[in-house]
Amino acid sequence: MLLEIVKMMPDDYVGFTFFIGYMAMFAAAVFFFVERGSVNKKWKMSLLVSGLITGIAAVHYFYMRDYYLATGDNPTFFRYVDWTLTVPLMCVEFYLLTRAAGASKGLLTKLIFASVWMLVAGYIGEAFNPAGGDTGHSVTWGIISTLGYLYILHTVWLGEVAQLAENSNSETIKCGVRTLAWFVLVGWAIYPIGYMCMDGGWLNTALGWGSENVDLWYNLADAINKIGFGLVVYNIAIKESAKETA
Repeated sequence: MLLEIVKMMPDDYVGFTFFIGYMAMFAAAVFFFVERGSVNKKWKMSLLVSGLITGIAAVHYFYMRDYYLATGDNPTFFRYVDWTLTVPLMCVEFYLLTRAAGASKGLLTKLIFASVWMLVAGYIGEAFNPAGGDTGHSVTWGIISTLGYLYILHTVWLGEVAQLAENSNSETIKCGVRTLAWFVLVGWAIYPIGYMCMDGGWLNTALGWGSENVDLWYNLADAINKIGFGLVVYNIAIKESAKETA
């Protein structure tokens, strides 16, 4: 059924964002993989991770687009499988950027654990939301999910990642890590807007925003954060490679 061609209505803006999301992620993945040849050896892993993030997302967007068009439902399962693979990889980028300044595998483990905590709680809040929506359920699991987010936010702004970046000998890495921290603060904050649009969510009950807005906000946030993360890392890799070969 998912392989059948399903007509997209001209006013289906959510379906449009799925299609654009798939193409944008695919193009970004190709770009990052190809550009690995333009940077020094120590930066190839960072671009590989950026390519994996957008490549994995592209595959999932291909299936999520078809699932949405065929059923009209939110592809919650596919969405969270995608995030469970790609969000920890985004945390890996912080580790790779600060490894030269002394980042430990313990830091990487804590960031990955916090990201998985955030996603598992969010999935329970969304996938197991009772029929018709339950505000208490969505809010409870939303708060539990936010604890993981706040840990990551603190680590990249005030904690170990921020301190390691500040102690590095590269202004490019300092500025790059700070830019990525802004993505976590502002870009990742888009996701709760989508979460609160589900049946029983705060925006659903208070403002009447329909559950179709869940995917609209999620698709927007994915494009901004996953591609944006990769472009920041690419910029760092290019600048550092140029300095190292000068």
